[in-house]
Amino acid sequence: MIQTIRKAWAIPELRKKIIFTLLILLIFRIGNAITVPYINTTALKTQLDAMGTTYFGLLNAMSGGAFSMATVFALSIQPYINSSIIIQLLTVAIPALERLAKDGGEEGRKKIQAITRYATIAIAILQAVGYYFMIRRYGILETGADGVWPALVIVITLIAGSSFVMWMGEQVTEFGVGNGISIILFAGILSRFPNMIASLASGIRRWSTIRSGELTLDSLTSAGYTSTQAQQVLDSAIAPWAAVLLVVGMLALIVFIVFINDAERRIPVQYAKRQVGRKMYGGQSTNLPMKVGMAGVLPVIFAQSIASLPITVWSFIGVPAEGTVSYSIYKAIDTQSVIYMVIYFMMIIGFSYFYASIQFNPVEIANNLKKQGGFIPGFRPGKPTIDFIKRVLNRITFFGAVYLGIVAICPLIVGKIVGNSSVSIGGTSVIIVVGVALETVKALESQMLMRQYKGFLE
Repeated sequence: MIQTIRKAWAIPELRKKIIFTLLILLIFRIGNAITVPYINTTALKTQLDAMGTTYFGLLNAMSGGAFSMATVFALSIQPYINSSIIIQLLTVAIPALERLAKDGGEEGRKKIQAITRYATIAIAILQAVGYYFMIRRYGILETGADGVWPALVIVITLIAGSSFVMWMGEQVTEFGVGNGISIILFAGILSRFPNMIASLASGIRRWSTIRSGELTLDSLTSAGYTSTQAQQVLDSAIAPWAAVLLVVGMLALIVFIVFINDAERRIPVQYAKRQVGRKMYGGQSTNLPMKVGMAGVLPVIFAQSIASLPITVWSFIGVPAEGTVSYSIYKAIDTQSVIYMVIYFMMIIGFSYFYASIQFNPVEIANNLKKQGGFIPGFRPGKPTIDFIKRVLNRITFFGAVYLGIVAICPLIVGKIVGNSSVSIGGTSVIIVVGVALETVKALESQMLMRQYKGFLE
């Protein structure tokens, strides 16, 4: 990968694209450091740290921590991602949008892109209003900032920031390298890594002070901590062996993701020979590739959003008091509970099948092969071919769904073992980071190939 980037830098045109992309990312990081007025950012960060395993934790990870710091880009690229997913699903459900996507050509693509932009602004408005009411509910507004004017400033700033991030992503796609939305998402997640390393080191130091007897529950309570806060501080300690386990597990996870990302099932396809005039056409052999990770990370995001919705709503309206029946139910469906992990895993499998059925239509594939004179050896064109493709798709989807489930569940299990819930969304983040990095390198290689530079991959 480093060799590819170095050789791409040597090409003037690609160097300009890389510099443009880096400048956009610099603007994105500057925006993530500018806070929205009228918000107590310290209190907000403390509150969201306690809700780190809810849907708000996922939003915070996707925004690179901007959500918990109440910056201009707090909503980040999330409204655009949600809008793109919704429009993609509606394209399958609404015939007019389906015709526009398939038969509209470049004009149809532009219309769908415009619809996606409008939907992004609508979702950003909803999220910005919800964000304001959340911080008002927890008393995170600064003193005297509960009027109409502060509310308008906060909501409009968040909407404008999200719209600007969407525009920057589109500019990177057009004038930079790779998919701009993915690149911004990649930069946001990657920016949290230094904090994660610092948190890991702090946890190890805290563990050593606990072992030496310098840090105890009594010393923390005497310093002004409540019993709950003191217990949270003690639970955040990480043993050295646990830190080693985390690092080794993360490296193994990256290797596993890279392997699955390139894995595919290739169905052989043969084209019949046909004579047109004096020339013979067809007769060549090719294959129909079916990627194991066809659904990408979307099933994980869908599943986590829905599975964590009850606990998110409960956290929003207030955690029940200890010793009550409501508190027992709350702990049973908490994002660290076994029930949550089972439901989360099953939802990932379900959403994987749903998304694969949208992305890959066996009937359409079989009909296209038949029209082009192609066939799968051993299967007659028509229904036998459709049934075979369906069987292969189901097997591939099942393996890909189990892979996503393992990657998503493993950080939860590790976090439960080491007593640190901050790694609970690590699997989702690693999938996105590794996937975007590989896609960007492939985009660089394809652009270099188009310019016919020989020997750049040698």
